Amino acid sequence: PRSILQWNVGSHRDISHESLSLFRLLEPQIEILVLGTGDRVERLHPAMLKQMRECGIAVEVQDTANACATFNFLMNERRVVAAGLIPP
Repeated sequence: PRSILQWNVGSHRDISHESLSLFRLLEPQIEILVLGTGDRVERLHPAMLKQMRECGIAVEVQDTANACATFNFLMNERRVVAAGLIPP
């Protein structure tokens, strides 16, 4: 369902296994997580991405402006998607 939740992450350095656990708890389970990492694309630790894939969630990491566009596109396609967005 359409919901907005506070994600206590201030920068890409704050993204961790624990902060991503929020997205693993959502019902219905999301297919894709779009992460917007601010003004530019930041690399996340591969183990975090692997853990999400193992839970059945694909992760797309982009700068926040493009992450918003991707999220809207996927929503329009009726995909079960969530976005974690860090302001630019």
